[in-house]
Amino acid sequence: MLSKNAIIYIAGHRGMVGSALIRKLKAEGYQNIITQTHAQLDLTRQAEVENFLQSNQIDYIIIAAAKVGGIYANSHYPADFIYQNLMIEANLINGAYQSGIKDLLFLGSSCIYPKFAQQPMAETELLTGTLESTNEPYAIAKIAGIKLCEAYNRQYDTDYRSVMPTNLYGSNDNFNLKNSHVIPALIRKIHEAKQNQQPTVEIWGSGKARREFLHVDDMAAACLHVMKLSAESYKGLELSHINVGTGKDLSIKELAELIIEVIGYQGMIKWNTEMPDGTPRKLLNVEQLNRLDWQASIGLREGLAETYGWYLKNGVQDLS
Repeated sequence: MLSKNAIIYIAGHRGMVGSALIRKLKAEGYQNIITQTHAQLDLTRQAEVENFLQSNQIDYIIIAAAKVGGIYANSHYPADFIYQNLMIEANLINGAYQSGIKDLLFLGSSCIYPKFAQQPMAETELLTGTLESTNEPYAIAKIAGIKLCEAYNRQYDTDYRSVMPTNLYGSNDNFNLKNSHVIPALIRKIHEAKQNQQPTVEIWGSGKARREFLHVDDMAAACLHVMKLSAESYKGLELSHINVGTGKDLSIKELAELIIEVIGYQGMIKWNTEMPDGTPRKLLNVEQLNRLDWQASIGLREGLAETYGWYLKNGVQDLS
């Protein structure tokens, strides 16, 4: 069991997932949480990371730090996505081992699976086909993170665990239209269309692609659940990474219509079919996590309303 006195370092604490993890850990009585801003610690610099880890008595590392973004960002900055994510995870995982830190949780992404993977995507689909081209650099970096954890566990008997979340949303999300994911982008676009009394709002793609969405507070709860698993339970898994999702999906068209209802926009959607849809469908098989006695509890409509409320209060923030 993860001791309440454990010193936990959260890499990426200012992001949506990292901030949710802090909320969840504190709510569960974990108070010894260490964080560092990018100005204090550049995770892409190996020497800085090793010096930081060796200078602190850390018991557990959570790697929630990553360069993330939607189709636009992944298409325009592929070198940034593969380089920065590889460096962050390699420095932290190797640095943990070098510092004698036996316990670590690596957060990946459902984009690790092939573009045409069997749906819903089970953990066994990893490396069975070609990746979606629009986010291939990011996906390759995340696959490398899984394999790093596996390799260190096998060679050095560490307990480095990996969770692969589906599409996340919620408080502290990124609402910058150039590099945001689909839900914050739709919330901002539809909200601004309502504010400006626009008769139509343009949305990229055809609306036919299907996606699964998990509220970030559910993700934080799942992470803590996996962290608390006994070593025997985790090592007994068929594969070393665990999918985290709801097991339910919907089309982007259905999602947009639901957000329109939540926001109260009276206009129409104009689909820009010249823009790519990305992967046709992305739905995770979460049977393994369900067998470990965890499942999502926040409904999509409830989660969207909470996220829109956060956006109204906080607007677009630069969390870099």
